[in-house]
Amino acid sequence: MAADYSIVTGYIKTFSVVDYVVFAVTLILSAAIGVYVAIRDRNNVSTGEFLFGGRKMHVIPVAMSLLVTFLSALTLLGTPAEVYNYNTMFWWICLGYLVSVAGATWIFIPFFYKLGLTSIFEYLEMRFGRAMRLAGSLTFILQTMIYMSFVLYAPSLALNAVTGFDLWGSVAAVGLVSTMYTALGGMKAVLWTDTFQAGIMFLGLIAVLIRGSSVVGGFGNAWSIAHERSRVVFDDFDPDPSTRHSWWALVVGGGFLWMSLYGANQAQVQRAVSCPSVKKAQLAMLVNIPGLFFLISICCMVGVVMFAFYSDCHPIGFNNLISRTDQLVPLYVMDILADTPGVPGIFVSSLFSGSLSSLSSNLNAMAAVIPQDIVRPYFLPHLTDRKATIMSKVIVLLSGAVMIVLAFMVSQMGTVLQASYSVYAIINGPIFGVFVLGMIFPWANNIGAIVGFCVSTLFMFWVGIGAFVTKATTSVKSPVLTQGCNWNVTNTTTTAADLSTMPSSNVTHSLAQSSESSDPFYRMYTLSYLYYTPTAMAILVIVGLIVSFITGPREPSSIDPRLICPLFDCLFPCLPEKILKPLRFGVSHKGKYDLSMPKSEGPLEDPPGRHRPDVFSVPGDECTDNNLRFQDDQHSLQSDTAV
Repeated sequence: MAADYSIVTGYIKTFSVVDYVVFAVTLILSAAIGVYVAIRDRNNVSTGEFLFGGRKMHVIPVAMSLLVTFLSALTLLGTPAEVYNYNTMFWWICLGYLVSVAGATWIFIPFFYKLGLTSIFEYLEMRFGRAMRLAGSLTFILQTMIYMSFVLYAPSLALNAVTGFDLWGSVAAVGLVSTMYTALGGMKAVLWTDTFQAGIMFLGLIAVLIRGSSVVGGFGNAWSIAHERSRVVFDDFDPDPSTRHSWWALVVGGGFLWMSLYGANQAQVQRAVSCPSVKKAQLAMLVNIPGLFFLISICCMVGVVMFAFYSDCHPIGFNNLISRTDQLVPLYVMDILADTPGVPGIFVSSLFSGSLSSLSSNLNAMAAVIPQDIVRPYFLPHLTDRKATIMSKVIVLLSGAVMIVLAFMVSQMGTVLQASYSVYAIINGPIFGVFVLGMIFPWANNIGAIVGFCVSTLFMFWVGIGAFVTKATTSVKSPVLTQGCNWNVTNTTTTAADLSTMPSSNVTHSLAQSSESSDPFYRMYTLSYLYYTPTAMAILVIVGLIVSFITGPREPSSIDPRLICPLFDCLFPCLPEKILKPLRFGVSHKGKYDLSMPKSEGPLEDPPGRHRPDVFSVPGDECTDNNLRFQDDQHSLQSDTAV
């Protein structure tokens, strides 16, 4: 063990001048891209350009933006710490990503692309009426603001831990930079800065992994140490839904969680439909899969190496070095990289790049949802396109200010990875469920959708708040050791025995067990946070269908077929027609895109179920069966029959 590591000296190393320069350059380049795009497109102020890049964006920047929109600093800080505290089971989330991206690619993206919407919540009005659209969009706004505050706070925490920078000064700086270039450059600036920032993220992670492996005698040695201390685990197939990170929770629960993000989230759908065709949008979705696997794998490997480095001296609580799990990665980076000027700056820049990309993507989504779902229908129905673009930019600025304020609340919520996933899944699950109800089940009616949405939302908040208040958990952190710490530098009365082999989470676990006997809902509160989204979706669909059949189900043949997804045609296109036909439940999809969908600047006025999108028709290919093939046309979406 080198003499200058924090667990030997009791002090954290600090940034060099070169590190500050590297960090500053990252922020400056990100802002410069937005300024450049704004100057280049200063004569083109249409909403189509600002929100969708004119729907002419290349596959690669779209794929990179899809990759980093929800893989932010939360991932870079949380995943290595997850492996350190628990084990490598989280690695299975890669399989969950595969399930989610496949579902989004073949079901959701073609469906929304063909409708040509500005906001995906317009679909909810077409299918279930204006009240459902308003409920969905308001919930999304709340969800996005909370998520952005998490994303903004995480790298600021890291910077504060390793440099002593003022925490809230860095929050303000990052929030202002992301808000500025999003407001100036719109979608094009977001996509190209996301691409640049994705490169910085990969570079920072690779630097940490290579140097960290070298310090502990190679990755193979680190793996052996982690295996000996029970950190290498891949065989937890416990079907109990309270098991935090079982194979089922990560693949099934995580699959549905990420399918909701890739398939029915405004930020991701807005990126996908910025491509010039459905096929290119699908290609962009598929291209980002290797990036997902690589990024998560590198993070898990960093976690293994980090554990090997601190295997004999758990640093949390030791000599007041760090006090919380979220500071583990920054401490580790400064321990192993501070002797190489500029490299710590690259990693901290990668943290901020992850946050900048997520913030800009979600701010851009807010710029689409608020004017289209709130302002136009209720306040300014005759808003011109130019004024709508200006309003979108103002909304980006206001949203940026609000997220900075909300970041303070996030600082009170503990571990960022699970906290962010939990809060996001609680709110996102009912939104995902109502889209599934509308797209897949033609019998669902307006009343069923509203009741199901309310029941699902209330139930998930009950579970989430109950879990937070009671601290219900059945998961215990893996053991840690402090025998290798340099107790000569400790300035407290804490002894090695006090920070012995079992972490404090065991105490919490014991307390939770005692509350189980007195609280009849305790088992419900122990539900793994990864099951929140599929649970919310299932409740909404079941309640929505029951209420719909009680109040009078919709007749499938009376619904605009463009509002229903032929699920089995998408998933099993090779099945014979005699099997597929009854699985369409009486909805005729043949020729449903023959009608042109003209552009409209006004509010939505057509009755639900027979509504035309208010943007414009776009060419593309939807999922097809052996009887249907949809072909591209410049001005309308057409279909013809294939033998």
